Amino acid sequence: MRLTSTALVLLFAAALAGCNDTLESAAYDTPRVANKVQQPLPARLVAEIQKKGMDRNSPIMLRIFKEEGILEVWKAKTNNRFDKVVEYDICAWSGRLGPKVKEGDRQAPEGFYPLTPYHLNPNSKYFLAINTGFPNQFDRANGRSGTHLMIHGACSSSGCYSMTDAQMLEIYAFARDAFKGGQQAVQLQAFPFRMTAENMARHRHSPHYDFWKMLKVGYDHFEVTKRPPEVNVCEKKYVFNQSAPAGTSFNPQGACPPMSTPPALSVALNGFNEAYDAAYAKALKKYDGKIWYDPTEAERKALVADLRKSRSHDLAFAPTGSALKAGKLLDIDDVDPAKLAAVNGAAAVNQMATNPNGDPQAQAAQVPNQAASTAGAAPTTGAVPVPQPNPLAPPPQTAEAPTEAGPKKPFWKLW
Repeated sequence: MRLTSTALVLLFAAALAGCNDTLESAAYDTPRVANKVQQPLPARLVAEIQKKGMDRNSPIMLRIFKEEGILEVWKAKTNNRFDKVVEYDICAWSGRLGPKVKEGDRQAPEGFYPLTPYHLNPNSKYFLAINTGFPNQFDRANGRSGTHLMIHGACSSSGCYSMTDAQMLEIYAFARDAFKGGQQAVQLQAFPFRMTAENMARHRHSPHYDFWKMLKVGYDHFEVTKRPPEVNVCEKKYVFNQSAPAGTSFNPQGACPPMSTPPALSVALNGFNEAYDAAYAKALKKYDGKIWYDPTEAERKALVADLRKSRSHDLAFAPTGSALKAGKLLDIDDVDPAKLAAVNGAAAVNQMATNPNGDPQAQAAQVPNQAASTAGAAPTTGAVPVPQPNPLAPPPQTAEAPTEAGPKKPFWKLW
């Protein structure tokens, strides 16, 4: 498929605005099916669902790890605990580690996003697409901007998470079946990396570290409970599984109401944190005197240059390589501060100077009354309490509704 000059202009516009379906046509590894929107899950996934004791239409959750280049699909079992069904290699994601801040920065979102049937796009030029819901309440409270950030096919990204068409056919089917089963909002958790003690220690000099610590609280809650956390926003920060007195509410830009963590959950998190603290102390010794270099998108693409050349006739095909393989550990003493500022941001230099060990306790304070938690090995206790709400209940206040006036429409019909 050769793009016309007009299509090339549109491709450039897409790179500035986000993945907004402006390509005349984009496809990669496209399955030949009669109806892509209603195509059932393949037999191998149905068998896996049955083996894990899940209902075919039970709720799901999506989890993304940028650095590892992985998208996971989790699904509820009959006890309402979630278990991973399958994981996919992300074909392309643009930018670097860190959140999306403004339109045109090519960053893929990081955070917690509720996806409703409104976010499904069966008519995407990128085969099939699911809008991430960016910006959410947290993003808007912090002045972040961007549009048309999606999970889609075609293996080409300008701020999105792009899969192959064959992968997208299955991911879309998972979401479609869950909505048919009554789920009102699928939680998307997008992380820079698996938030283990070792990874947090390795990235402790990043200017995004404080933001990642906040995300990690929600990551930990899921690791402990194996249920998507209830997400709210107040004081421009995420809060997870917090109870507030009747008559109070969470204001994304206002002060947090009096909050409390369910006692059973607090007990479980305490055990989780003990394991993390030991693992983090060990990791600090391993990375003492080291700083992680986060590769650029161009450096990641260089890893798959031969693959890209093999399909040079198709400009819509643009895979990106592994951030783990393209990144590297550097000796702090050998790093030129000016060069580091240009690469990882001036904040990284300041943080390295004032807090060389990246001690999480010396970083920014957590939201008041929110139970502190950190990632590590799961607690060894048998029964871990599961917080409310039920996955089939109406979505929490972070769920996004269309902002356009008039009746709600799937976003793809607004064009």
